[in-house]
Amino acid sequence: MTSAPPAGPGVVKTAPGPAAPPSTPAGRRDVRRALTRVLPLSPAVVLLVLFLAGPIAYCAYIAFTDLQLTGQAESSFIGFDNFKAAFKDDAFLNAVWLTLVFTVLSSLIGQNTLGLTLAVLMQRASKPVRTVTGGIVIAAWVLPEVVAGFLLYAFFRREGTLNAVLDWLHLPSQNWLFTLPILAVSFANVWRGTAFSMLVYSAALNEIPKEITEAAEVDGAGGWRRMWHITLPMIRRSIGTNLMLNTLQTLSVFGLIWVMTRGGPGNRSQTLPLFMYEQAFQKSMIGYGTAVALLLLVVGSLFSLVYMRLLRTEV
Repeated sequence: MTSAPPAGPGVVKTAPGPAAPPSTPAGRRDVRRALTRVLPLSPAVVLLVLFLAGPIAYCAYIAFTDLQLTGQAESSFIGFDNFKAAFKDDAFLNAVWLTLVFTVLSSLIGQNTLGLTLAVLMQRASKPVRTVTGGIVIAAWVLPEVVAGFLLYAFFRREGTLNAVLDWLHLPSQNWLFTLPILAVSFANVWRGTAFSMLVYSAALNEIPKEITEAAEVDGAGGWRRMWHITLPMIRRSIGTNLMLNTLQTLSVFGLIWVMTRGGPGNRSQTLPLFMYEQAFQKSMIGYGTAVALLLLVVGSLFSLVYMRLLRTEV
């Protein structure tokens, strides 16, 4: 090991001194400089505290109380009783299971796979085909959730479009919203939300250098091998980001399912957002419903942590 060369003649090493006190001119300049940096951000901070952090903190407090909308003079703090009651409630456990099924079918499998497939096919299609296909898919995405729900209700109902097509083909029909409600609402969410995945993957595929895919094609790699060994690894971060955003959006879907089935028949399509709404506003148990909302937030956080872990992993 070699030691650092000694300081030359006339060079004096000085350690940084403490910050100047505010009473001195230098200290007052530092305070003014800090205020100049902070003051432009203060309106945004105040708005975030009032309309975001404040309501979230209040909801977190309500989840530990027995607050009700009607029939109660005042609420009291009950600790974790709402959460204990939730995990003993068969309806809550059923809602958790249906939420996972709905999320996996419509987000992880449906929107993600169909969006990637459309993005790959549109890269190879002609411009008129890309324009028409993109317009149709994006039109479903920009429709309000309630309007999309009514359209899919008309498609799946007993006298709806799907059964009319099946009857014309001489195939057996059924009341899809009664026999397979969770599959019907999952398909509806895929139909409505695939455009977002398609746009994300189209942008990611356009960033892949053509020289790489052309070299792999010259080396004899087929389409599936190029997709598996080149395309998917190079757009891995876009896949993780798309999965995270789609999952968080799907976990909070309410209007689409409410319009199509209202969580029925019975509770066979009642996901956590609908269960939370029923407990809080139909049964007036605000404290219990808010506790369910916090548990839904935990589920979304767990999904986000998994995706963020995948995003941090290097290829």
